[in-house]
Amino acid sequence: MHAWVSTWLLWTDQVDAVWLVPVYQHAFEDRHGKRLAPYTDRMAWCAEMAADVDARIQVSDVESTLPTPSFTIDTLRHFKASHPEHSFRLVVGSDVIPQLPDWRDWAGIEAEFSPIIVGRAGYDSPPGSVVFPGISSTEIRKKLRSGVDVGHLLTAGVREMIYSSGWPTK
Repeated sequence: MHAWVSTWLLWTDQVDAVWLVPVYQHAFEDRHGKRLAPYTDRMAWCAEMAADVDARIQVSDVESTLPTPSFTIDTLRHFKASHPEHSFRLVVGSDVIPQLPDWRDWAGIEAEFSPIIVGRAGYDSPPGSVVFPGISSTEIRKKLRSGVDVGHLLTAGVREMIYSSGWPTK
């Protein structure tokens, strides 16, 4: 999904670069029962996907250096302060819309970072938004744990990394 969205953002000139920022410690991890893959694995997969897709996609480990849990507004403001030559926008899927009242300072994110909300199949989406197929990293991990082939949902490099490492059985 990240490869599709990143490519779409670049193809449509909505951005001139994509910065992937894997969350270090999810602020809602306990609340939503979302179990993240190890941070080092997620960083490596993002780097491989970026290499597979487009040189304008960068991966940042900044969240591993910021206070935890990770709050999006803090990460965005860190980028704004440390890279004043860039304008940053947040990209999220429409699946997070019901959670936005729980986010720290969503109003500040809207005011300062002009979010791009991309449609996700099965979720209400903003009018006029493109809707991406109904796949998520959570679903891919579930399929992997069940032994279902997900190679068609991953870039070639990420697919090789996952299957050669034995993930998620390690």
